[in-house]
Amino acid sequence: MGAMGDTVAQAVIPAAAVIGIVFALFQWFLVSRIRVSGDSDENNRCDDKLIEEEAEEAVDGPAVVAKCAEIQNAISIGATSFLFTQYKYLGIFMVIFGAIIFLFLGSVKSFSTESEPCTYTKDKFCKPALANAVFSTVAFLLGALTSILSGFLGMKIATFANARTTLEARKGVGKAFVTAFRSGAVMGFLLAANGLLVLYISINIFRHYYGDDWEGLYESITGYGLGGSSVALFGRVGGGIYTKAADVGADLVGKVERNIPEDDPRNPAVIADNVGDNVGDIAGMGSDLFGSYAESSCAALFVASISSFGINHDFLAMSYPLIISSMGIVVCLITTLFATNFFEIKSVKEIEPSLKRQILISTILMTVGIATVSIVALPANFTLFNFGSEKSVKNWHLFFCVSIGLWTGLVIGYATEYYTSSAYSPVQDVADSCRTGAATNVIFGLALGYKSVIVPIFAIGVAIYVSFSLAAMYGIAMAALGMLSTISTGLAIDAYGPISDNAGGIAEMAGMSYKIRERTDALDAAGNTTAAIGKGFAIGSAALVSLALFGAFVSRTGIKTVDVLTPKVFIGLIVGAMLPYWFSAMTMKSVGNAALKMVEEVRRQFSTNPGLMDGRTKPDYATCVKISTDASLKEMIPPGALVMVTPLIAGTFFGVECLAGVLAGSLVSGVQVAISASNTGGAWDNAKKYIETFEVA
Repeated sequence: MGAMGDTVAQAVIPAAAVIGIVFALFQWFLVSRIRVSGDSDENNRCDDKLIEEEAEEAVDGPAVVAKCAEIQNAISIGATSFLFTQYKYLGIFMVIFGAIIFLFLGSVKSFSTESEPCTYTKDKFCKPALANAVFSTVAFLLGALTSILSGFLGMKIATFANARTTLEARKGVGKAFVTAFRSGAVMGFLLAANGLLVLYISINIFRHYYGDDWEGLYESITGYGLGGSSVALFGRVGGGIYTKAADVGADLVGKVERNIPEDDPRNPAVIADNVGDNVGDIAGMGSDLFGSYAESSCAALFVASISSFGINHDFLAMSYPLIISSMGIVVCLITTLFATNFFEIKSVKEIEPSLKRQILISTILMTVGIATVSIVALPANFTLFNFGSEKSVKNWHLFFCVSIGLWTGLVIGYATEYYTSSAYSPVQDVADSCRTGAATNVIFGLALGYKSVIVPIFAIGVAIYVSFSLAAMYGIAMAALGMLSTISTGLAIDAYGPISDNAGGIAEMAGMSYKIRERTDALDAAGNTTAAIGKGFAIGSAALVSLALFGAFVSRTGIKTVDVLTPKVFIGLIVGAMLPYWFSAMTMKSVGNAALKMVEEVRRQFSTNPGLMDGRTKPDYATCVKISTDASLKEMIPPGALVMVTPLIAGTFFGVECLAGVLAGSLVSGVQVAISASNTGGAWDNAKKYIETFEVA
């Protein structure tokens, strides 16, 4: 299509990104209309009506609003303080690792400033090694900054919306649901649109220097994905340690030893617990999914650059991954309206079906969108790079590659929901097992997690086989992007969970009526399931992205085959398979150490402050927040270093074949561990709520 195709790509991609940002800001505006202050005339009129409705439960409207605002402010300050401190550490890491990237890439050709023959098209000359080192480092920093921005914006909207969701619960579960979901949509659309826009702008700026050297251009752009995933690693680990340490400390002493309700304001760790939901499940998940999204886009773009798209300088076809993401933003926008405008939640039982509908509607609409983009953006026939050879591909092949990834995400989401929702027998069996004690509960929970791996693994296996058969490694990268094409909706239902969890905590701390807490608990229970679904999407897409990047690594290093019978490769495999367990052991020990300090502090406050239990004095929330903050920042470094340093050591001292084994082993093992652990945790959480709600005998 030539110049016209270039114009279409240059118009569609930024337009979709801007639409996503505008839609997110509009949702933010709608949420902001809910006042969290006692001096708003509009808010007070609403409260008067609610006080009449719930007079028998002695709900004090203005006092409750003021209390909600106070709690929300404390959570927001705690979360912001933690993230700013964490980002200082990450800033140092970015500078150091950026320098390492520059030195490694530049030293390959002794920081040459001379043009040299291209790696894949030997008859052409590419830009010098020094330029590639500089631009790859810049791309890395851009990816890292965008990942930080994604997590931070998610945290800000979550802490902005939690109290508003609580207050809306007084009007009914439907109003609270819409508030929480709209807030999640703000995060989802901002992340998808910002990620797409920054990548698009980076490519266009880099093009001014690289010109016709698209191989060098898109190889340097891969730094964007590395930056996103590197920050996601530390954000997920640090946030996870924070939230679980606070959670364990609050529940062990408060619920078990002192027999007070969850999120009771008398518990010194309750603010730290609610802060943890935002820094771990919101900021961490936002950075995590952005990392997968950036890596899948960059992997697909790089493979395309050394295929006929790049060789023929067909910018429209080259931009196929970005146009798929653009279509995803539009599709998710329409899908969101089904939850917020087209259907109204009238009862608690409608919450989970509405969230499931979001995944199904977005998948069906996106399939149509993929077909449209594949016909318009791709030539009827083209070739793709396939480990040194060229594979002939048709445009409908790529339609199936992207679609299989998309529908695999749906299968993983529904399988996750089955194993983590209290509406189905697996969670009910775990709840029932508690009648005979904690030991059988642990056995049933672990068994559930292991069993929940089966369906997602088969689904991922089918996706890999189909996509690789049709379009080689490019097909796998596009399958990963297909799974993440509806990332806006995926993140909306994922962020909805922690927002609802915080809303329930605020309702409890503000002393709101049982009816309100019942509604927020229902929202929270559905949120536990959606959080597990979000993790399922993240794990599934990460598996496909990792395989695509593994293929790019093998191609770049010139390895023809990876022979598992070679001692170095086999050793690499078993060491790689061990790494997820080592990593998990480090993070679990970190959580245990931090939780131990938290338990001791909460016990100390209860024993030395006699007025705490009867509500005469306030607990020292700040000390508990500081314990979680200090522990998570200190403990996130060793696990992160393990992941970052291991490939460098394996490749430098034992060769690329050994490193190939390490990467393959960690990929295969990590997927199993991640799915089972995620679903076991989600099932235990909902089994607890099932027992509390239905009083299993």
